[in-house]
Amino acid sequence: MERRVLATFLGADGRLTAMPRRRAKRLIVLDHIAQSFEPGRTYPESDVDVILARFHSDHAALRRYLVDDQFLAREDNVYWRSGGTFQV
Repeated sequence: MERRVLATFLGADGRLTAMPRRRAKRLIVLDHIAQSFEPGRTYPESDVDVILARFHSDHAALRRYLVDDQFLAREDNVYWRSGGTFQV
């Protein structure tokens, strides 16, 4: 299911073509995007925006989704990965 969801919502270039309305599908897409952030590392907001711009021009909305769904945590404009799947 994950591959199908990603194929539906990400273009061939890996950019987000649309944000899924259904929460379950949106979480799959957000988890995929969260993989771009290294666990245990902190990122200033400007670095987060650069990473998210690779997926969509509205990096602020993506950042909000990732924080709201607890893939990223934020304090004093510093972000870190706080959820999602991890490669072991």
